[in-house]
Amino acid sequence: MDEDAVRDRLRGIEDPDLGDDIVSLGLVNDVTVDGADVSIDLALGAPYSPTESDLAAEVRRAFADEGIEPELSASVPGRDDGREVLPNVKNVIAVASGKGGVGKSTLSVNLAAGLSRLGARVGLFDADVYGPNVPRMVDADEPPMATEDETLVPPEKYGVKLMSMAFLVGDDDPVIWRGPMVHKVITQLTEDVEWGHLDYLVVDLPPGTGDTQLTMLQTMPVTGAVIVTTPQDVALDDARKGLQMFARHDTVVLGIAENMATFVCDDCGKHHDIFGAGGGEAFADVHDLPFLGSIPLDPRVREGGDEGRPTVLDEESETGEAFREIATSVANNVGVVHRRSVSDAAAERTVPGEPADPADE
Repeated sequence: MDEDAVRDRLRGIEDPDLGDDIVSLGLVNDVTVDGADVSIDLALGAPYSPTESDLAAEVRRAFADEGIEPELSASVPGRDDGREVLPNVKNVIAVASGKGGVGKSTLSVNLAAGLSRLGARVGLFDADVYGPNVPRMVDADEPPMATEDETLVPPEKYGVKLMSMAFLVGDDDPVIWRGPMVHKVITQLTEDVEWGHLDYLVVDLPPGTGDTQLTMLQTMPVTGAVIVTTPQDVALDDARKGLQMFARHDTVVLGIAENMATFVCDDCGKHHDIFGAGGGEAFADVHDLPFLGSIPLDPRVREGGDEGRPTVLDEESETGEAFREIATSVANNVGVVHRRSVSDAAAERTVPGEPADPADE
């Protein structure tokens, strides 16, 4: 089997999100054939994304009848691996909300733990400088360790590396800082932390559209953002402001997550829409954004936050399953962002009337 034959087989594999075969989309970076050994480099950028894992499995199946087990690798062409900020972090995911009290930190914690549960290497940066509470929500009281080079080694809980202002100030000490100080500490906690090699760094932003958000968007290589809201109109009004903030900084919104949706009474079994119904999904539809899922108003989420065990890890809970579905959707959408970027770049390089695939030349 030669390279042309390999690519012919790969043309039979369709990307379920982009709607064409992976060769035509430019998602096959390189093919190497050395006798019976076949190596294929694919433009996949979301580790442990179920969709991308399925694509890789399809590639392997395409050669099974020949008794060939191709060696697969994944990379995203054009990614600046020489960058100074977070050079070893593949994807930065910002979690934001237009207003406080919608469960943004709860979503951040469960998203990070959910991605780790999939098998990914994950970090969680609690960038809510004025109200850092992520350490409590994962029951992490071990402070970061300092190295000889005056960098910080983040503690780890539930397979997630953690960094938060809560580790650096007293439990009852308020953080009273102006914008320049916020900018400085966010920059330091980004650049002076030994995050190591991560597949995903989840950044829990403070509510609103202030200094912290601006600093992050200007200094960090953000892959995409998740916007958290409740179904009620007041929360949706503020979520719209957050959406505009990311749009102005050309940041992809990975989707809308709705928190505090329907409450199911344990005694009577009735459903109560305390904060309204369907607002998050309708908001996503209006703005042509993915709807990541809805989290019910469940006392166990509050208990999990207070006790330091993310609900996403509760295998028997329907609410835990809702968080797991959101984590899966986020990973899948990160993959879509990368693959679409590669495909668009490949289309731009194609001269009209000439083949897009080097194997056709």
